Amino acid sequence: MNLLAEVRALFQPALAAIVPDATKVPDFLAMIRPAQDAKNGDYQANFAMPLAKLLGRNPQKVADEIIGALPTNDVIASVVVAGPGFINLKLRDDWLAQQVQAIATEPRIGVSPTAHPRTIVIDYSGPNVAKPLHVGHLRSTIIGDALTRLLRFLGHTVITDNHLGDWGTQFGILLYGYKHHLDRAAYEQDPVRELARLYVAVRKLFRQATEEDDEGATDDPVKTACQQETAKLHAGDPENVALWQQFMPHCLAEIQVIYDRLGIQKFDHILGESFYNPLLAGVVESLLAHGQAVESNGAIVVPNAAGTIPQTPEEMKKQEPPALIRKRDGAFTYTTTDLATIRYRMETFRPDTVLYVVDFRQSLHFKTLFAAANRWGYTGTEFQHLSFGSVLGADGKPLRTRDGGVPELGELISQAVALGLEKYEASVAERTAHGHDVPELTEATKRDIAEAVGIGAIKYADLSQNRTSDYKFDYEKMLATEGNTATYMQYAYARCRAIFRKGEIDTARFRTHPPAVQLTTSQERAVALQLLRLSESLEVAAADYLPHLLTAYLWDLCKAMSRFYDECPVLTAESPELRDSRLLLVDLIGRTIQQTMELLGIRVVEQM
Repeated sequence: MNLLAEVRALFQPALAAIVPDATKVPDFLAMIRPAQDAKNGDYQANFAMPLAKLLGRNPQKVADEIIGALPTNDVIASVVVAGPGFINLKLRDDWLAQQVQAIATEPRIGVSPTAHPRTIVIDYSGPNVAKPLHVGHLRSTIIGDALTRLLRFLGHTVITDNHLGDWGTQFGILLYGYKHHLDRAAYEQDPVRELARLYVAVRKLFRQATEEDDEGATDDPVKTACQQETAKLHAGDPENVALWQQFMPHCLAEIQVIYDRLGIQKFDHILGESFYNPLLAGVVESLLAHGQAVESNGAIVVPNAAGTIPQTPEEMKKQEPPALIRKRDGAFTYTTTDLATIRYRMETFRPDTVLYVVDFRQSLHFKTLFAAANRWGYTGTEFQHLSFGSVLGADGKPLRTRDGGVPELGELISQAVALGLEKYEASVAERTAHGHDVPELTEATKRDIAEAVGIGAIKYADLSQNRTSDYKFDYEKMLATEGNTATYMQYAYARCRAIFRKGEIDTARFRTHPPAVQLTTSQERAVALQLLRLSESLEVAAADYLPHLLTAYLWDLCKAMSRFYDECPVLTAESPELRDSRLLLVDLIGRTIQQTMELLGIRVVEQM
């Protein structure tokens, strides 16, 4: 059940009869959207004015003509033309009630799979595996996971690929650290922790280098030695290759611990840079053979997105640079690896769409990469860079620890969980002091709730932001029990479940033989409308790959639920029929919160 699709379908014939160019009808239908102010109705059509301009007519008369051409239906209660031609629509209460009753029996609560499924490859997370995950990996990982869940739920075939950085300078750092600074006993007892210590310890020896400068030239002897260890690894040095093979399982195990704690779904493929290393020479040869790469000062480059290679300093200032795919010394680059990755994915997965969930700083790289791939012959596939902003500290600058380093993700999670437990204990104490009925929970249950609340808070705070924006990392705001937070959504779900526990009522009959729905108040109607908007909200979020639209939907649903909860008695309703109707609404609210939170990768809990 997609309310928006139902409304647009009613207008389609009327618009088709008046729009001169039939191919433009979908554009005008797209101008039918949910009303911003409920006082004006449920949906608003804003196409009369641009259509009137196209036809050279009065917009109000155009609106009246379209309304007059609407087919007889049992969906729309009223249609009103307002202002210069806005069309405000209100849906019939009895029709809404019937649709709510119908979705109660559906496991997907009214969401039908897409009629046009695609094969989509999503590239996300992609950490350098020789060092601990830090806050910089948070956004790619959870945004990619949420989009995977959403697109799969809508019926698309989604192939996830964690393109690991497992072949770069970071392994030179570990190799150098292992050979010169290893604590053998610590390594044998806990290789993951010892490798993490080695990475940090060696990096401190060339602290003047930045995270972004790991590959750059330096006169630092330790850094130079690390680069030499990397070069030996790439050249196939038996000792370094053996150590690399020894390190990899430990490095992957450390990352998996964080993935498991965050509830990240298992990746379909984990193909790092090392996997593509044997393919890089062939990529360069193919691009040269197809005339899509040229020699430049002893190196091999591909043109910029515009298809040109600046030749003079003046041109360099005005144009984007080309991309280097083979250096003068014969070494390959990230662009070469990414082109090899595209070739492999196209030949192996044959996707309709490839999505890269990578931060905004890589925008130019992907712009050039996609243009090169298209010129190389991969024109039938949609390539998109889903960029995202930075995680900021309270000072508005990229989040850092007290000593200036990037915070480890595991530490941020642990702190959120600890604060979640503190918040829970404080809430219990406050409710007990006010005489509320507070359930006695075991310590294990409390820890589980704290884990769900703390991790949910981090994920929701990130996903509730437009992914293209920066946001401030603030535990207090994340864990707030009021406002658009995971804690508020989890509490709303727990309230729904508490009603059934208090009434000792089994939800099964509401899902197999749902009662008739009565919309006797504005609060009940608002809840019904929000429940039926789930499908359209998911589709809008998927269309532009924006998870924050799911959190916006949850926020609207939970606000409607709060008003309903305050104004409409459920267990003490005026009649058994009204009681059952309201219980059905409560059950659907809980199911919808749970389903939407699951699409965001966030757990709900039965009690809070």
